[in-house]
Amino acid sequence: MTAVTTTAPRPAGGIGQSIRDSLVVAKRNLIRMTRIPEMVIFGLIQPIMFVVLFSYVFGGSMVVGNSTDPVDYRNFLMAGIFAQTVTFATAGAGAGIADDMHKGLIDRFRSLPMARGAVLTGRTIADLVQTALTLLVLAIVALLVGWRIHEGIWKALGAFGLLLLLGYAFTWVGALIGLSVRTPEAATSGGLIWLFPVTFVSNAFVDSSKMTPWLRHVADWNPFSATVQACRELFGNPGVSNSPAWPMQHAVWASVIYSVLIILLFRTLAVRKYRSAAA
Repeated sequence: MTAVTTTAPRPAGGIGQSIRDSLVVAKRNLIRMTRIPEMVIFGLIQPIMFVVLFSYVFGGSMVVGNSTDPVDYRNFLMAGIFAQTVTFATAGAGAGIADDMHKGLIDRFRSLPMARGAVLTGRTIADLVQTALTLLVLAIVALLVGWRIHEGIWKALGAFGLLLLLGYAFTWVGALIGLSVRTPEAATSGGLIWLFPVTFVSNAFVDSSKMTPWLRHVADWNPFSATVQACRELFGNPGVSNSPAWPMQHAVWASVIYSVLIILLFRTLAVRKYRSAAA
């Protein structure tokens, strides 16, 4: 008797096939989110708590420029909170992919005639939609506590576009982490532990000029700081850094360049890891 070897059917190939497969996977993940609403609810509660706590607990003791007005600090703060919120989506992306790997769902996808990178791309697109929803709710809360935009709606939309681009870039970092660990719990921890120095060694919550010189250089060249600076400029909020560092002088361009480079690098690494991890 001759043994019969079965192989997964090959995908049709092409960019069109990859886009269709990615959208199918994204739809699957979005439907899953609606069936587990606590995932979305808990994702909304944390940034709202940050807004309220930072605004009312620290607002009265912070100096923005020469002003100690709590309202000025709230306007200064919001760009940092927005950026922190989109980057913290990294942990969710990593945990979700690790959970799919742990349950064997990735192996089921591999048996289908679909593009290899579609599983990860679809997951990151779904996370991007959830991040956009979180930003919308967070912006409403920010308006309630006194945050305002001063440069017009189109520049504000541009700022939110930069935030979503940064969030999408960081979900690819989460994807790589999720593929590199064995459990969703490890992915959550691994997705958060490195985010704290990235978000706090920055201009998000305090003026980087008040840091020691070496730490200020780190903060000024931090990709996270570039997006925060760009958002403050586009929102017309106080606290725009006057640092001579290139990312601070050209914050919008720096934000776009940093985010695109992160996507290109970590998408390449994640897809390569996916192929080897699922082999």
